[in-house]
Amino acid sequence: MNELSFAVPLWVWAAVTLGIGVMLAVDLIAHRDNHVIGFREAALWSGLWIAIGLGFGLILWAWQGGEASSTYYAGYLIEKALSIDNVFVFALVFSFFAVPDAYQHKVLFWGVIGALAARLVFIFIGAELLQVFFWTAYLFGAFLIWTGYKMAVSKDEEVHPDRNPVVRLVKKIIPTDPRFHGDKFFIRVSGQRIATLLFVVLVAVEATDLVFAVDSVAAVLAITTNTFIVWTANAFAVLGLRSLYFCLAGLLRRFQYLHYGLAVLLAFAGVKLILSETPVGKLPIPVTLGVIAVTITVSIAWSLIATRSEDSDSGETASRTDPTADTQPHPATGAHASTPSAGPHHPERRPS
Repeated sequence: MNELSFAVPLWVWAAVTLGIGVMLAVDLIAHRDNHVIGFREAALWSGLWIAIGLGFGLILWAWQGGEASSTYYAGYLIEKALSIDNVFVFALVFSFFAVPDAYQHKVLFWGVIGALAARLVFIFIGAELLQVFFWTAYLFGAFLIWTGYKMAVSKDEEVHPDRNPVVRLVKKIIPTDPRFHGDKFFIRVSGQRIATLLFVVLVAVEATDLVFAVDSVAAVLAITTNTFIVWTANAFAVLGLRSLYFCLAGLLRRFQYLHYGLAVLLAFAGVKLILSETPVGKLPIPVTLGVIAVTITVSIAWSLIATRSEDSDSGETASRTDPTADTQPHPATGAHASTPSAGPHHPERRPS
């Protein structure tokens, strides 16, 4: 496999990881009061995280040249696009459990911690397998193509967080109170430590992200097996996931055709990975960047144009109906879901 390779000193790994930790700490401190995050605040934070992610690519360009920088940008773009799919499912999880707006950021914060840890493990395992066993490129490639196919054809499948085997296992082995107790994950009742419903939500978010992590990491490994680039592309894209959620939560229904574009990207990554072990070799990075940019642009534009007329129709209908007619109380809490629905067109991203 023709692979981009350059030496990364241990202190650089440590400095980048420390920087990511500092950014997470800043984000946690900025939202320690559990206030409801509005669109303007979320947009400002999203802009900051995106600027940092793009800025790191410039640092790579100055340090290792244009090939390293463009490879990073290709990985960053595809991971950022796939993170929008995460937002759809997170919105459905929050809606299902009727999570109050003020506590959603805390769940997403700790969810991102778990996401980064899982991706770091998958990156090193996947990169090592691709380097040592050439035939794993065919397996990973077939996996990505299959995932893309499933995403394209299963758009009407619904997400059922309560049926997730990890969530069900947690409920069986950990005493759980089916209610929220502020922003606490655990409480003590008669001296016994009991998990709250918010902890169950966190488990549901982490469990679904494990599925996301597998195909996301595999997609970036299809671009490069350079672990430093794969890690930084994933980390900087995931760092902005919380702000992206609050920024897009009210617009999710407008992206009903985005999953077709993501399906194309996953399938393209699979084909690219398979070709890397054939006489064709790895596709040039400019071609990869072009395919990613065009696919994302077309799928988003298609969604926005297609839903523009629906918005005007729904606006007229809403003005003649009770705006609370569709709000249903959660069976366990009696609360009402405040998270906007992702709509009926979004699939749950699964590896099989």
